[in-house]
Amino acid sequence: MSTQSLGEQTVDLLACLVRLGCVNDLTADSGGEERAADLLEEFFEGLPVSIERITPHPGRTTLVVTVEGTQVADGLQGRGHGSDQGHGTGALTLIGHTDVVPVDEERWTHPPFGAVTQDGVMWGRGTVDMLHLTAAMAVVTREVARRAQEGAPPARSLVFVAAADEEARGGLGVPWIGEHRPDAFPWEAALSEMGGAHIRGRRGGDSVVVVVGEKGAAQRRLHIRGDAGHGSVPLGRTSAVERLAQVSAALSSARWPTATDEVWASFVRAFEFDETTETSLIDGTYDGDYSEFADLAAFAHAISHVTVAQTVARSGGPINVMPSHATLELDIRTLPGVDDDDVDAAIVAALGNLSEHVTIERLLSEPATASSIDTGLYRAIEAALSRRYPGARVVPVLMPGGTDLRVARRRGGIGYGFGAYDSGASLGDVYAQLHAHDEHIALADVRATAEVLHEVVTEYLTHS
Repeated sequence: MSTQSLGEQTVDLLACLVRLGCVNDLTADSGGEERAADLLEEFFEGLPVSIERITPHPGRTTLVVTVEGTQVADGLQGRGHGSDQGHGTGALTLIGHTDVVPVDEERWTHPPFGAVTQDGVMWGRGTVDMLHLTAAMAVVTREVARRAQEGAPPARSLVFVAAADEEARGGLGVPWIGEHRPDAFPWEAALSEMGGAHIRGRRGGDSVVVVVGEKGAAQRRLHIRGDAGHGSVPLGRTSAVERLAQVSAALSSARWPTATDEVWASFVRAFEFDETTETSLIDGTYDGDYSEFADLAAFAHAISHVTVAQTVARSGGPINVMPSHATLELDIRTLPGVDDDDVDAAIVAALGNLSEHVTIERLLSEPATASSIDTGLYRAIEAALSRRYPGARVVPVLMPGGTDLRVARRRGGIGYGFGAYDSGASLGDVYAQLHAHDEHIALADVRATAEVLHEVVTEYLTHS
């Protein structure tokens, strides 16, 4: 067993994962995450763990590693894998993914899969999203297994999931497992990506974020009816193209539901705005451009609104024919508590009289998910981050995109996005790295993630 610190072990494993280059181009035959599963299975060789490989499609392997807790071994509680609630085992599941998004290699100043380290920084695709945390999860799980081998097993079980296909919304990864193999691991309490970044307030305060939820999806296709006719005699007719433009303009000028909950309020307070601005943002009366949030303007707008992006428009054929049908596709992201009926009602209200010419078709729909902060796991995260960053506030935030944690929450569990950034990287800094050229992470942040995660896991498995 290595005598390196947890942090250095994580740096080394991160480099190995980056060099695998498990690129997910959204096709079934991409990814090749079985290579990461092979690497990680070898990483746990000789330790008292159970390992399962789940491969819905050739090459797309998710590895599940379990360190059994004494509460299970003593027969005090059921294993719980077959239940959304886990029968109350209290097991903790660490969900990391091993796939990464494609690169435009010509735009990189360092080889994207070289894991080059220079001046205390590692460069490579996936270093931020999310291989550094996946590596930390593996290292911490191995440390718990090593302690168990020495006669000090955890009270609760610890499960490490090295997931395939997260970047393509998990059709061959965790969502697939949730639907087809829900007994594969416990869902009741889980940690995954995108927490730990800092928000610097205008008066010098420091806040560290924990992701407690993420927005949902409510994609829509609007079928818009117009008047057919010959292009040479348009008087008295409204073509579907013209009506599509009217519908588009109405949607663009509409006001959509806004967040007024405590998670949004905590996020706003972290910036230490003047009282008038803070109040208007929290109570939903703000009417500005979100420039107060600087590089997080788009992020702040997204997590505080149901957002409606018009992404695909189709209509017409021969140039001399007025079309009677058009479609407009909308990428809609919802807030917690907003369901499909609410979305459709908001669209109808935005269109007003135009709605009589429109039929709404529902496409992909996934509700937003969020976890309470009144849990033992959140308190363990809060305590560990507060120790690491004295004086900083720990702030729950909503994430505009999606992670595998949504599956755990929908199966009745709690889930939080975790991380730690000793470099002081801001939330804007971290989000700017996602899927970007020259993705990189400070080695200090890799080490911090492993060390703070170890604290959280130890606390939760022993005391929470």
